[in-house]
Amino acid sequence: MKRFMDMLPKKLSYFSLRLQELLNTSFPEKAWDTKFIEDRSQRAAHIYEEAFKAGNSIAQCDEIANYTLFEGLDFSKFDTVFKVVINEFDSIMGDEELRSFALKIRTICESVFQRYKLSQEFVDSTDYELLYTELTGTIAIWIEENGLQ
Repeated sequence: MKRFMDMLPKKLSYFSLRLQELLNTSFPEKAWDTKFIEDRSQRAAHIYEEAFKAGNSIAQCDEIANYTLFEGLDFSKFDTVFKVVINEFDSIMGDEELRSFALKIRTICESVFQRYKLSQEFVDSTDYELLYTELTGTIAIWIEENGLQ
């Protein structure tokens, strides 16, 4: 038991870094929410510890902790907008501009997202195609009215 307790700060840092990486990549609107990151990381470390005490393998402990660490982060609005920008608008801007443009335009697209029930399963539904089309239209109209600024 002492051996695991000695690892706990390392595990907490490990969970924080993993969560931070996901947020930076796919949920930039949450990337600076230190309380969210700290709370999630602490819960994941605690759940890992409890799973370990219950006799689970390291792989099982990681899986159980990851469920808590990434709960509710299964569908990324930013990733979806970024995919639309890359696929539909890459010819009108440089590669180095795509991510920053997607970051800027994501808030403009929020009203489109509100019309859908988003989940990981949503990506495989026909509604996803409708969302993709609506996002493409919203972004095209915004560019037409505002330019690439």
